[in-house]
Amino acid sequence: MFNLDRFISENVTSRSISLFSEDIEANRDVLSREIKDKKVCVIGGAGSIGSSFIKAVLRFEPRSIVVIDLNENGLAELVRDVRSTNGLYVPDEFRCYTLNFADPIFERIFREEKGFDIVANFSAHKHVRSEKDRYSVQALIENNDIKAKKLMDLLKVYPPKHFFCVSTDKAANPVNIMGASKRIMEDLVMVYNKYFKVTTARFANVAFSNGSLPDGWIHRLQKKQPLAAPSDVKRYFVSPEESGQICMLACILGRGGEVFFPKLGEDQMLTFSHICDDFIRAQGFEKVECHDDSEAKRYAAEMGFESGTYPVVYFRSDTTGEKAYEEFYIPGEKVNMGRFLSLGVVEETIRRPMSEIDSFFEKLEGIFAEADFTKAEVVAAIKEFIPNFEHEEKGKNLDQKM
Repeated sequence: MFNLDRFISENVTSRSISLFSEDIEANRDVLSREIKDKKVCVIGGAGSIGSSFIKAVLRFEPRSIVVIDLNENGLAELVRDVRSTNGLYVPDEFRCYTLNFADPIFERIFREEKGFDIVANFSAHKHVRSEKDRYSVQALIENNDIKAKKLMDLLKVYPPKHFFCVSTDKAANPVNIMGASKRIMEDLVMVYNKYFKVTTARFANVAFSNGSLPDGWIHRLQKKQPLAAPSDVKRYFVSPEESGQICMLACILGRGGEVFFPKLGEDQMLTFSHICDDFIRAQGFEKVECHDDSEAKRYAAEMGFESGTYPVVYFRSDTTGEKAYEEFYIPGEKVNMGRFLSLGVVEETIRRPMSEIDSFFEKLEGIFAEADFTKAEVVAAIKEFIPNFEHEEKGKNLDQKM
């Protein structure tokens, strides 16, 4: 039977144990002291990273966990998962709510709870495909930035001891609007470090995370549909377990204003097509590489599973927002590679005053208020705020690909 965790360990990360296991053990006393019997709120907790963060934190026995997410089905699976995992501690108070963190209902929960010891925000538009037109761009920025400011203002009422908000490697020298929105988010949340401790993390692709291309291969296989992957895009990968652990370590061990990232070398980067080759073999098939989507779909429709072959389409990336390489920090940021065994820390970054951020948000909201605003206007405004934003419009987005 196909075991996804084992496949990721053997074929994607090439690690039999977590990259962060030694840092967790070295800091176990601090983690236990800061988490045990504490109140925790996780926003976006039904997603791949949020749910992995919850499972990492549960091993240190918090008093309560409140989970906020719009994905009702995802919350149901989260509860089933944690309650079905052998040896995983689940507190009596483990509550999940299907709502948006910007809803008045969340504010009511927060005020009646008188805040939380630990707040972690994973709610975000995370896909480059989220910027195909002006409507998707507005939704992305509203969620990743404008609503995030409302959350930060609310947290000032009952400041948490630890606040964490996940970022992305795409925030360093961004080439897509999603990455730029995360860079804006970093600038935004760090302003609030004067009210409570704020940390974040930039890291790579989470192998087989919800909605990712590799995760899609599982669904395609179940539906007897061809698999597709770019052959020229190399990426770093961490396992789902590791994604939750790096966020927990950054949240608890980080000092205010710091950004964490995993220590990964270029020799650990893989192409999606390489992983796809291994995935097909692990399923017991040999790949048949087709020339285009139509040929691959015909092959899939006509084949029988007993044939032992499976169609794939490999292609060179040609969509808007794809970055040719990944990086976790940029010139001008003070980086410490010695504090942890498996983690680098950006200890000082170039940050903006709140007046600049407020002015930028007012400009964005003014653009969104126009009946005929364009994606190009939004890109121009972001480029003015982030001068190293190198957006290239190619006229094709990921929703136009198989």
